[in-house]
Amino acid sequence: MADPSFDVVSKVDRQEVDNALNQAAKELANRFDFRGTGTRISWAGEESVTLESETEERCKAAVEVFKEKLVKRGVSLKAVDLGEPISSGQVHKVTGNLKQGIAQETAKKISKKIRDEAPKGVQAQIQGDQLRVSGKKKDDLQDVISLLKNSDFDVALQFENYR
Repeated sequence: MADPSFDVVSKVDRQEVDNALNQAAKELANRFDFRGTGTRISWAGEESVTLESETEERCKAAVEVFKEKLVKRGVSLKAVDLGEPISSGQVHKVTGNLKQGIAQETAKKISKKIRDEAPKGVQAQIQGDQLRVSGKKKDDLQDVISLLKNSDFDVALQFENYR
């Protein structure tokens, strides 16, 4: 029988982000402080979001509304990389990208943390944009999950295929 294992991944539920975007668009259309400011939010491709407004302050406020909707939908703010407002003529624009997968450097940091601080007998293997963590005891794997949850790696981590 194989050792117990789980996968550490960084995935974003695009449907939840889409729902948050639609809710933010509705709120921006209905709120009195956004009326007449030309503020709107939309998809700019498969993995990026664009917020536009006539003033920088309203653009920043629209970003906060979008972040609030993401949190309510259970999407980690680490999974969305929103930039600063950029002025182009009369329009201020913020572009945000969804972050999918674990970068190689981050995977190495996570693997090193597991080697250094996890119980003996637990191994981490980098497999593309995810990590497979395996060990002899399920309790050790639970300890690794709690260790990673309490650490900050600048990516939203999920734990899948626990068996």
